[in-house]
Amino acid sequence: MSEAEDFARLMRELKERGGLSYGVLARRLHTSTSTLHRYCNGEALPAEFAGVDRFARACGASAAEAVDLHRAWLLADARRRAGAAAPTPVPEPTPEAVPEPQVPEPPVPEPPVPAVAAEPAVLVVGPAAVGEPVVRPSWYRRRAAVVVAAGLAAGAVAVALLAVTGPERGTPQAGAGAGAGTEAGTQGPAGSGPAAGTPSADGAAPTEPATDPAPPSTASGGPATAPAPSSSPPPAAAPGQAPAAPLRAAVRSHVWAAGCDHAYLSERGPAAVPPPPVEADAPAWASAQRAVHAGNQIVEATLHGTGGGAVVLEGLEVRVAARRTPPAWNVYQMSQGCGGGITPAVFAVNLDAPRPLARPVAGNDAGNRLPAPSFPMRVSAAEPVVLRVAATTTGCDCDWSLDLRWSSPAGSGTLRIDDGGRPLRTSAATGRPVYGYAVEQGRWSR
Repeated sequence: MSEAEDFARLMRELKERGGLSYGVLARRLHTSTSTLHRYCNGEALPAEFAGVDRFARACGASAAEAVDLHRAWLLADARRRAGAAAPTPVPEPTPEAVPEPQVPEPPVPEPPVPAVAAEPAVLVVGPAAVGEPVVRPSWYRRRAAVVVAAGLAAGAVAVALLAVTGPERGTPQAGAGAGAGTEAGTQGPAGSGPAAGTPSADGAAPTEPATDPAPPSTASGGPATAPAPSSSPPPAAAPGQAPAAPLRAAVRSHVWAAGCDHAYLSERGPAAVPPPPVEADAPAWASAQRAVHAGNQIVEATLHGTGGGAVVLEGLEVRVAARRTPPAWNVYQMSQGCGGGITPAVFAVNLDAPRPLARPVAGNDAGNRLPAPSFPMRVSAAEPVVLRVAATTTGCDCDWSLDLRWSSPAGSGTLRIDDGGRPLRTSAATGRPVYGYAVEQGRWSR
């Protein structure tokens, strides 16, 4: 028998001995019947032991049995975590592990010296100019300098001889042309040697100017800095903004006691009011009659987590937006009275109080006391929570709403519970005419 099956067996034994149904236990634990059924059948394991501890206390487990149940849950939870961690795949090598086929950056050339300016005059002629982009040794530069110096000396001698011989003006000065060509070959590279002569010899100088403009583009918001913000994920929320609530609420604002007992205030006379609806059709009926809740209102919010983790519900605050004098309207009762075997546990709210609070009130299930709801509560996508709030007033026409405080690993905040974006409205009905529907007569009567 596995650890999970042993844990489920202990839960079934406690439930059978306690004699409580899945429905009763689910209401006491503020969870769903199907979730509790999966726990007892071994199909699921509670993520936390808090719910299991409440289950054990509800079934009347002894201290020793609670310890055994806790030990079984720890073993099953450890087995689940080990099973989840076992199939973790080995990460494949990322492209970063393979060196990119980039050309190694050549060493930064030494500061230009007068001898380097003559390099192109020597290397352009020979096939060695197409050699590998390497830095030449110093002896090579000295030899090139000697050759260049010799060439300069020969050119100077030729110019001097031409000047001494003094050729005729009409005769073409071949020596002077040669001297000029030599001078252009030596002095030209001297002024532009690093930009024109070195590329043909080293093969690496042209890439250096191409990469030099990179720093200015970085400073001006160019390609060097633009990819960084786009590759990183955007922040979850601005520093001054609250994170989005990781849960959603399905709100029912027309909940009747025992499914049949409720009353509405309407300014219309009895002859203009249609027969009472069933509870499911109450929102449309009340909207058509411009009716408001008379004296009390029950609001039910079913909360579901929207993410993979759990959300902790920390508290409930009542917000009264407006208090007015109750309207002088008629009261229409939806039923002449009905009874039910279950009185759910609720949060009771007195709207007439200066600062209304949501006060936990215990319920009753055929003589069995249902524990009052209490915070904190835990909600997730698999374990919803139902909050039931009963508000009453005897002295005001009140607009109100609820703020539910929550927290999760992603942050904390509040969730507004109202009537579809509008405030909830409950009005006192003390001393107003009360009408009930006479089915045999087909009309409203007092």
